[in-house]
Amino acid sequence: MSSDSADQSKDVLKGTTLEVYRFLLKSSKPVGTRELQRALNLSSSSVATYHLTKLEDAGLLKREAGGFSVSKYLLENSIKVSKFLVPRYFFYAVFAVAVLVIELTVLRPAALYQEYVFSLATTAVMVVFLCYETVKTWKRGSL
Repeated sequence: MSSDSADQSKDVLKGTTLEVYRFLLKSSKPVGTRELQRALNLSSSSVATYHLTKLEDAGLLKREAGGFSVSKYLLENSIKVSKFLVPRYFFYAVFAVAVLVIELTVLRPAALYQEYVFSLATTAVMVVFLCYETVKTWKRGSL
């Protein structure tokens, strides 16, 4: 896939069209227009058709017998795990929390040293940053 066509595909993914694409990413089977309309509380089936056609024209969806399914995965900040879209930062945040717990329990010295406090502070800042980015990505709903 060329960089130009990837940019065009990303330009389409905004607002309701992004929500439609995210819903289809999470779905394990082809989704019809009515099903999409009900799931996302769209005002009419023609609105759902408009967004599905927009995604199909961008090459992100394909028509199948039962409806539409994703043909091209554009996941930059998320990883698809089963039916869930998990932010990439989540895995880094879990690792950073594990490192912090190990520093606080296993690696704790009898007397506090400057290096230990610095390491602890650095890890704590990393945990806060990664947790913030994870929550931000989850709430914003970006790919």
